[in-house]
Amino acid sequence: MILTLEETKKYLRVDFDDDNELIESFIMTGEKLVADVLRVEPETFEQSVTEQTRLAALYAVAYLYEHREEADHHALVMSLRCLLFGERQVGF
Repeated sequence: MILTLEETKKYLRVDFDDDNELIESFIMTGEKLVADVLRVEPETFEQSVTEQTRLAALYAVAYLYEHREEADHHALVMSLRCLLFGERQVGF
């Protein structure tokens, strides 16, 4: 994992532990989305992490956390594509 629970909670401004499991699942989902958008194999994802990649993953987690009831996954992926356009691989 490229994000820790503590730094993600700080980014989300969450100071309680009730949502820890939910946030951890969003971290895994957000990182998977970022890896997919970057077109990077899961085994090599952690080696290709930049600050922009980390921020995109935090953005994905925040979006999923804030919109957990009505998340528009297509809009999220399109936003991630815009954020990561310069780092995106041509293909797998």
